[in-house]
Amino acid sequence: MSLDLSADSLLTTTRAVRKRLDFDRPVNPQLIRECLEVALQAPSGSNSQGWHFVVVTDAAKRQRIGELYSKGFDIYRNMQQSAHALAEAQTEEADARQMERVVDSAEYLAANLHRAPVMVIPCVEGRTDTLQGQGAAIAHASQYGSVLPAFWSFMLAARARGLGTAWTTIHLMFEEEIAELLGIPYAEVTQAGLSPVAHTLGTDFKAARRKSLEEVMHVDTW
Repeated sequence: MSLDLSADSLLTTTRAVRKRLDFDRPVNPQLIRECLEVALQAPSGSNSQGWHFVVVTDAAKRQRIGELYSKGFDIYRNMQQSAHALAEAQTEEADARQMERVVDSAEYLAANLHRAPVMVIPCVEGRTDTLQGQGAAIAHASQYGSVLPAFWSFMLAARARGLGTAWTTIHLMFEEEIAELLGIPYAEVTQAGLSPVAHTLGTDFKAARRKSLEEVMHVDTW
């Protein structure tokens, strides 16, 4: 199935899908391959193409990843940058309601991640997490900038095919343990995120409430 979406509609309605993931419907592996073929056309630093995508369908491995994610979520709840903290800080009623929905869906995913029929973990060759000094910032930006556009392309391609995704990073609290579980060479390869992948319950996603452009656009000076 391919949804009839314009480019702008695709870009503005690709949501982080959590509560509307259909955990009971299998995902054809060919759909994942098609989405990854699209992802491979994304740009990467110096055309390095150092990306890798670990597709997890094994039930036992998904169960273990879900357990570690839930464990990490218990820590995340109390972090200053958590959705929970952001929800409590809202002063406008509409923003508060939106963040309450985000928190509710995040809690739902933490409790049900293991049920997703597919998980995809984007990885990139190399590690920059120990670098310091003048070159560290460009190294970090270049490394993640060489895999994140590809994974966003994967998510857009998934949306166009009726699949839902949700960019998560909480499993990275246990990156080395998950690397061992999946055979990822931890010393040479960095995991950049994780997404459940499933068919969505309905396809009628809409643009979300966002800050105004005037709040975030700076011309010639901050």
